[in-house]
Amino acid sequence: HFINKKMPGNLPKKTARALLDIEDNDYVPIIRNPKATTSETEAVFYFPGCGSERLFSQVGLATQAMLWHVGVQTVLPPGYLCCGYPQKGSGQFDKAEKIITDNRVLFHRVANTLNYLDIKTVVVSCGTCYDQLQGYEFDKIFPGCRIIDIHEFLLEKGMKLDAGGAYLYHDPCHSPMKQQEPMKTVKALMGDNVLESKRCCGESGTLGVTRPDISTQVRFRKEEELLKGEATLRSSGALAPQANVKILTSCPSCLQGLSRFGDDMKNGLLEADYIVVEMAKHILGEEWMPEYVSAANAGGIERVLV
Repeated sequence: HFINKKMPGNLPKKTARALLDIEDNDYVPIIRNPKATTSETEAVFYFPGCGSERLFSQVGLATQAMLWHVGVQTVLPPGYLCCGYPQKGSGQFDKAEKIITDNRVLFHRVANTLNYLDIKTVVVSCGTCYDQLQGYEFDKIFPGCRIIDIHEFLLEKGMKLDAGGAYLYHDPCHSPMKQQEPMKTVKALMGDNVLESKRCCGESGTLGVTRPDISTQVRFRKEEELLKGEATLRSSGALAPQANVKILTSCPSCLQGLSRFGDDMKNGLLEADYIVVEMAKHILGEEWMPEYVSAANAGGIERVLV
């Protein structure tokens, strides 16, 4: 069951932090475009979490690249951090409580060190992290701040694709989009040619790796839904008969789960990706990742001792 649908390959060889040389957990990285920002510019605190930073580091990089593009300063936590949700979800409550407490203490130190930035927004790119961070009492850490998903933040900044393609969209069980009905946000960002694909992808956080037998049963139903979505897109003429089907999501675990359905379409392949990665490709160009990494490394990163 575990290997009958392969895990995604071709992942970035280095994590987002390794590419930017900000792995040292004694320093808080502040990433900003020196040409377009000053110390007075709006600053956000971005919590990438394990999925966007270690597993699919292109998600963390696309989030940072788009924040760079809209002209805000991005503060990252010092070093790699887990929000504690996977531990809580698997019943390791003591371990989860320790992670949460350590993180909150660290974030208070970050807030004290960077109080001149007046951070009012905490950005996430993972719904599970969003749910967990709700309990961190961030409004006491950065007074008066809010937590928001990167996609809703980009919509607030007026970012959207003018000539969006045809996509399926999988709304995660832990949807990070809370401000309005998620499909409204997705269509506002990607255009009207987006069709929602219902049902759980079967990955369900760590369920896909701890109980692959149950996940297989869940996947049968998702596969039906994906084939139905493919048929609708092709019959409407939005998608060419042999073109690959692109499905977007906003959750690292779902990205892993959806990648397993790659060969299950009637025609072409199923390509799974993040909305923010797709936006980066269209708005910043195909070479967005090396271009962002080289721009950030050329004087765009300030490291503050915490």
